[in-house]
Amino acid sequence: VLLVESGGGLVQSGGSLRLSCAASGRTASNYAMGWFRQAPGKEREIVTAISSGGGRTHYADSVKGRFTISRDNAKNTIYLQMNSLKPEDTAVYYCAARLTSEYDCWGQGTQVTVSS
Repeated sequence: VLLVESGGGLVQSGGSLRLSCAASGRTASNYAMGWFRQAPGKEREIVTAISSGGGRTHYADSVKGRFTISRDNAKNTIYLQMNSLKPEDTAVYYCAARLTSEYDCWGQGTQVTVSS
């Protein structure tokens, strides 16, 4: 599966961004998908995940109530709607597909920068 993220950029604190992750090569609807992020000097962390059918989601405590993951299996795309952004959300955001028991397919990442 080839994953390509888009939608990152620079936004002021309190603003919103919507990230997209387009999958190709295999049918993404067969797989659970997730969004991860990595800030400078920090380890990569999971932000949110969604089941293959979209019926189950998981969110890190730090983004609950602000971020929403969704998927459009007809378009082979997942989304991350990010509202009420904070400077601490600044990171490179990656989407990933769980082809096996691990997240083993990754996109190239998209930079999100939140200014205070």
